[in-house]
Amino acid sequence: MHRRPLLALFVALGLAATASACKKKDDAGTAGSGSSATGDIVIGHYASMTGNTAHFGQDTDKAARLAAEQINEAGGVLGRKLKVVTLDTRGDGADAANAVTRLIDVEKSTAILGEVASSLSLQGGPIAQRRKIPMVSPSSTNPKVTQIGDYVFRVCYIDPFQGKVMAHFARNTLKLDKVAILKDVKNDYSKGLAEAFQKAFLALGGTIAVEQSYSAGDTDFSAQVTAIKGSAAQAIWVPGYYSEVASIARTAQRLGLKVPLLGGDGWDAPELFGIAGDSLNGSYFSNHFAPDQASPKAQKFVADFTAKYGQPPTGLGALGYDGVLVIADALKRANSAEPAKLRDALAATKGLEAVTGTLTMDKERNPEKSVVVLKIDGGKAKYETLVQP
Repeated sequence: MHRRPLLALFVALGLAATASACKKKDDAGTAGSGSSATGDIVIGHYASMTGNTAHFGQDTDKAARLAAEQINEAGGVLGRKLKVVTLDTRGDGADAANAVTRLIDVEKSTAILGEVASSLSLQGGPIAQRRKIPMVSPSSTNPKVTQIGDYVFRVCYIDPFQGKVMAHFARNTLKLDKVAILKDVKNDYSKGLAEAFQKAFLALGGTIAVEQSYSAGDTDFSAQVTAIKGSAAQAIWVPGYYSEVASIARTAQRLGLKVPLLGGDGWDAPELFGIAGDSLNGSYFSNHFAPDQASPKAQKFVADFTAKYGQPPTGLGALGYDGVLVIADALKRANSAEPAKLRDALAATKGLEAVTGTLTMDKERNPEKSVVVLKIDGGKAKYETLVQP
């Protein structure tokens, strides 16, 4: 009875539901859903809270929460509080992409902070770009990260500059002629730094004695160190992460290879010295700030972080703090938590006094800032020199 009217009604309802679902799907694939006019302003943080580089994520997260806490105590932003929501990537690319999606769809993030690792930012960044939610990486140094698109920023220097600085330091300060390279072939950060150092060192008249490689998670570096020992290299450029770097240093000491290791900011973790012992004494690495030569703002950060967590921060922690500062500053200048307005304000960041230096975003959304070179002595990293951009 009345089958035709009922059938027409069901068809109409079905078409309306389908159209609504398609619209929602289209919206999810483009514009972000993170901004809201009331309540806390959510900064979604994705980081390796567990896994081989857990200290990177943990230190960054602690510093980010400290920044949000201090900003909230001072009255918040736009009359609202900042809320940091962190998801663990476990050092996995798929988890990084899933984390960014969840931070946008479920947590309703106004901005994304992360990742530390360049390879993971390269997985999560395209999600933020496609959804048009601003993302600020605290410490991904690979140039490709901000090349993802105009919604992706960083507060650290990039590998070509870091690699060039260390090449100049090796050639002109340490007076080295022959350097070996030992890189992680599965890590975008390591490969980028290796390339930048090699290009600059060769341009300065230096020679690459030998190139060797490993993969993250390796524990035996005897073959690589033996090959380097036979090359008469005066130093080894090891642009890797602290866990493997420490093992490489111990292997070099055991095999009697008495040359300094040189590296980048991926060395910066207390575990480096715990694993390496005295095997890294006389080695050097570039970093974002030195606690023993910090500005008044940085000294306060070090004191506050140490008081709250019972340990001093690393350079990566300082960058996590600066990431939240940059987002908060942009929110204030935009006078809005709307993602497009926040993006424009982030791009216009100029002369912002931060923990790791004064930040001004260039046209590629990379900050112009200095590099610190640290020397390891007595199981501690100490200020050696500062290089301006």
